[in-house]
Amino acid sequence: MEQKFCQSCGMPLTNEILGTNTDGSKNEEYCIYCFKDGAFTGDFTMEEMVEFCAQFVEEYNKNTGQNLTREEYKGVLRQYYPSLKRWQLPADQLPHATSPVKQQLIDEVNALGINGMPKIENLFVLQGSFINLEYTINGNKVKLLDDNATYWGTQVEIGNGRCFGIACDEHHILVSEYGKDGADAEIVIFKKR
Repeated sequence: MEQKFCQSCGMPLTNEILGTNTDGSKNEEYCIYCFKDGAFTGDFTMEEMVEFCAQFVEEYNKNTGQNLTREEYKGVLRQYYPSLKRWQLPADQLPHATSPVKQQLIDEVNALGINGMPKIENLFVLQGSFINLEYTINGNKVKLLDDNATYWGTQVEIGNGRCFGIACDEHHILVSEYGKDGADAEIVIFKKR
């Protein structure tokens, strides 16, 4: 069977990560990280997509056996992306990332008024297994997210090697603070919506 690739980011497509159309059906051309509820999850230019995806160079190297630097990987993406459907469409034909749920979540996160956290401008679709950090609560190690679910989320660097991480779904908002690779994760806010 021929391997299909996301026509936005180039990720290999499997049934588990297919994007969704407005009616909730699976979209066979885009992954869930790029396309959800009938619209792109981020309004990127091709160059912005290259910059965003370049952070996954280690994953690419692991899967291909290569040892590219981030800059070399950007070069690979710049050559590959023009062959993908998203980057061949005129801008006025792209289904833009205007999900009302996404904007509502951005507004709710910003309304929390978390000290030291800059205003959130965008959220992305992230896999639970990628962002499901371990927290210590009452001496026990716990994870709060579902590895198999997708969340609207982002990461914001705040200095001193620390970051805020945001993960939201239709039921909860989680804001945490952590160090490099999720080390020393602490819950800032975990609330029902």
